[in-house]
Amino acid sequence: MPEPSQDAERARAPLPFGVAEVTGPSMVPTLHHGDRLLVHYGARVKRGDVIVLRHPFQQDLLVVKRAAERREGGWWVLGDNAFAGGDSTDYGVVPDELVLGRVRFRYRPRGSERRSPLAVVGWALSSARPVLSGRSASRRLRAR
Repeated sequence: MPEPSQDAERARAPLPFGVAEVTGPSMVPTLHHGDRLLVHYGARVKRGDVIVLRHPFQQDLLVVKRAAERREGGWWVLGDNAFAGGDSTDYGVVPDELVLGRVRFRYRPRGSERRSPLAVVGWALSSARPVLSGRSASRRLRAR
């Protein structure tokens, strides 16, 4: 399951934005291991948003998931990669107080293996993009 780096959390900071790094495959194809995220802490969450939350059973661990639906007691969250697990199908509804913020933007750092001019152009065209609610949802979310 992708977790933002622990030192990236900026909840309760003077500025409502912070940076987090994704580890793990559970949000593929929307987010990949190593992606950097711009997180809007305290932002209103709606169905389909990619969010950062505290893991319900291990609250020092931050995870990034998609808010699939509002249920009694909080949010049902899912990873975009159905084969990775580590979402509400494992731990149930996530209480509102554990939802920290909404992901607004994704930046994919350039790897050292991308040295050719064509590879650099390809990276530049795909490295940064906003993370939108409905547009990047996987078939898994749309099928529910």
